[in-house]
Amino acid sequence: MKKSTSPSYWLVKQEPIAYSWSTFVKDGGTEWTGVRNFQARNNLRAMKKGDQVLFYHSVVNPSVVGVAEVTQAAYPDPTATEGDWSAVKLKPLHALKNLVTLADIKKDARLADIALLKQSRLSVMPLTEKEFEMIVEKGNG
Repeated sequence: MKKSTSPSYWLVKQEPIAYSWSTFVKDGGTEWTGVRNFQARNNLRAMKKGDQVLFYHSVVNPSVVGVAEVTQAAYPDPTATEGDWSAVKLKPLHALKNLVTLADIKKDARLADIALLKQSRLSVMPLTEKEFEMIVEKGNG
């Protein structure tokens, strides 16, 4: 069976006081480590190089702020002292012109089934291509 070469789409959440988009951009990329939820870990493991990722600031003014790309697929999380955890490498591609707030997402009926609303505590979640494109369009509109 041939593996799909088309990119998948994801959303990662981070509290801006812990690691903001601006820090991510300044760093030029990062290892996405420290995920300690099995479903989020499995999502990290499903990521492949070239996948597109929305960067979401949580807690303070929750909103999608930028687009990133997976530059290295899952590998053992170097911050894990016990357990079977994974990390990926991400690089920033571009900031959105406008924040796409959680309220904006909730107001859009086309995004009613997005994982962000269904599993709000999950830190790494899949998106459909359509969900990804709608959010990017809102942010660049």
